[in-house]
Amino acid sequence: MRLIAVLVILAVCATRGYGEYKPNWESLDTRPLPSWYDEAKLGIFIHWGVFSVPSFGDGFLAELFWYYWKALANPHAIDFMEKNYPPGFTYPDFAPQFTAEFFDPNKWADMFEASGAKYVVFTSKHGEGYTNWPSATSVNWNSMDVGPKRDIVGDLANAIKNRTSLRFGLYHNLHDFLNPLYLNDKQNNFTTNEFPRMKSMPELYDIVSRYKPDIVWSDGDQGTNSSYWNSAEFVAWLYNESPVKDIVVTNDRWGRDVLCKHGGFLTCDDRYNPHTLQTRKWENALTIDKHSWGYRRNANFNDFMSINELLQQLVTTISCNGNMLMNVGPTKEGTITPIFEERLRQMGEWLNVNGEAVYSSKPWKHQNDQTNKDVWYTMNGKHVYAFSFSWPDSNILELGSPISTSSASVDLVGGASLLTWQSISPGGVKITLPVLNPALTKAKWVYVFRLIGFV
Repeated sequence: MRLIAVLVILAVCATRGYGEYKPNWESLDTRPLPSWYDEAKLGIFIHWGVFSVPSFGDGFLAELFWYYWKALANPHAIDFMEKNYPPGFTYPDFAPQFTAEFFDPNKWADMFEASGAKYVVFTSKHGEGYTNWPSATSVNWNSMDVGPKRDIVGDLANAIKNRTSLRFGLYHNLHDFLNPLYLNDKQNNFTTNEFPRMKSMPELYDIVSRYKPDIVWSDGDQGTNSSYWNSAEFVAWLYNESPVKDIVVTNDRWGRDVLCKHGGFLTCDDRYNPHTLQTRKWENALTIDKHSWGYRRNANFNDFMSINELLQQLVTTISCNGNMLMNVGPTKEGTITPIFEERLRQMGEWLNVNGEAVYSSKPWKHQNDQTNKDVWYTMNGKHVYAFSFSWPDSNILELGSPISTSSASVDLVGGASLLTWQSISPGGVKITLPVLNPALTKAKWVYVFRLIGFV
């Protein structure tokens, strides 16, 4: 039965027609970015798979444990295995321990909704090749056949799509770094492409047809061009014929020739944040655990970003025309540990007060204040919003960029009343701040000021 399914997928891949968008990047880049993505500003990234069983990273990424252990012979990985597992233990032996017994997709969805995020991007497959859905091209190496014995992608997709405030996306790593087909193509200097034809591309067509994601977040820029993957052909189908053709958003990791140049939005690099205005929409994909995307049992408290650090990343990102994709790594049992949950709920608490300055906002004429480098700006409608990373000891906030008009006013978002201010020469404003009183304001961490009537 599965052989028939594979043949059907391959046949579909081979008979694609083309519509408005042709299978080349010049044509694909003319497609307008669906507006929902720019309006959303914040998403949640989730890295979960068999790599969540060893959940170990020491100077390397936990989600690439197999590759570091076997392909690179990393001494930390080798030492970890020798000390903790019997001789002859193989990476596939981890899969039955990927139990997910506490995975509750509705609980996850509630948590993500509480974070204030507007979309979720979940790992369908990483570089280990294990698929979190019953893939016909990954027999005995998927979440239905071994490990959780359930369609993880499908279960989470249903839970997320039942929340009207959230959209569902899928991450897919084009590589299986130790797959024999991939290694054979690599040995042939990628002049053959049996691996994409038999594995990666059928998987992509499958997950889009099954789960109808709003985002297809590809990861395949390492070492090979998009022509090897047949990426442009897939994206053309995605934009022209797929069941999500009118709403789907894609990124730029379709080959090393595409990264930071083509695609629906640009990622350029992990934790990319240029701190300057970008003309094309981009995304800052970052990890709450500063060192890894997958869960690490050996992580220390100081390895996690504080809420202040995360908010500063969010503000500098949206000020410069970006979205932020904030990553969590669940445990093999399917839990999201308290430190991740705390950061998500803190983000939601802040956005519940200050969301008007974030959602659907646009970059202002200035991103960073001309004189106060702790202040960044957005605008929404006719209002300008100033985000201050600190509260001045003098209770006087001086800004060099805003210029007042006759109808100008200033208030603290989440505060109780309008603030006193005065224009300064040759331009700018000096704002008198109240003494912070928790009973009178909901403001905390990063302070947002609403500037009305300023240019």
